[in-house]
Amino acid sequence: MKHLKVGSRESRLAVIQAKLAMDAVREWDPEIELELVAMKTTGDKILDRTLDKIGGKGLFVRELDAALLNGMVDFTVHSCKDLPMDLDPRLPLAGFSKRADPRDALVLPNGVYELDPAKPIGCASARRAVQLKKLFPGQPVAPVRGNVQTRLQKLDDGQYAALVLAAAGLVRLGLEDRITRYFSTDEMLPAAGQGILAVQARAGENASYLSAFFDRDSADCALAERAFVRRLDGGCTSPTAAYATVQGETLTLRGMDVTAKGAPVFDTILGPRSQGEALGIELAERILQKRTEDA
Repeated sequence: MKHLKVGSRESRLAVIQAKLAMDAVREWDPEIELELVAMKTTGDKILDRTLDKIGGKGLFVRELDAALLNGMVDFTVHSCKDLPMDLDPRLPLAGFSKRADPRDALVLPNGVYELDPAKPIGCASARRAVQLKKLFPGQPVAPVRGNVQTRLQKLDDGQYAALVLAAAGLVRLGLEDRITRYFSTDEMLPAAGQGILAVQARAGENASYLSAFFDRDSADCALAERAFVRRLDGGCTSPTAAYATVQGETLTLRGMDVTAKGAPVFDTILGPRSQGEALGIELAERILQKRTEDA
């Protein structure tokens, strides 16, 4: 009987997401034995500094990558938006889940119904911070670290006026009742891959047991979004954003970066979904040109 070990970060959300992939494997073949291997990554351990100070998103996958390479696990499950843009070629992305809600959400403290102008909105990315300045002019914004439950506790303890979190994560955790407001993707452009789960496996290995988990639309969108951010050399410290949709054989990609003065720059491109990565690169080139013109 085939036995598969599934690697995941040990946070509650990460485990829930890994179990979604495991359920899909069982759907494909109920005879496959599955074992969850959850681990704390370096990024999970260091919570007193922002990601740009400790090495970026790669710190959330280092231990999982090592476990894949040494055979401790057979595949790993990640929030696509939290993956570094440059991956170890020995550990390619095997596929992507159907996209959940891509939007960001505003969360207020329990029992509070309006923003406290004296306290900051907590968010974990430069992308959100840039767009929040336009949505809430004059409202302070401050970084917040930790898993979703830790951030919510900080919010309810009075450290923040509100938090901005990915709607998909809150829903997967059963915390949608904490959402005060959803931001449309026009109001706040999502991170590349937001709402999508990504699976990594060792190069050359057959991951057909995950065929019920993988989604073509999500794959085309995620690859286009990631190509855009990669061309801009965007990472956890960069305010880049990208969101793609597909209709028939056409892919539409909207992207954002900022000028040297911190002003957001947006642009949109349409083209064949089969050329999604090339479209991402072309859109990044156009935004780089706009950045230069606005410098």
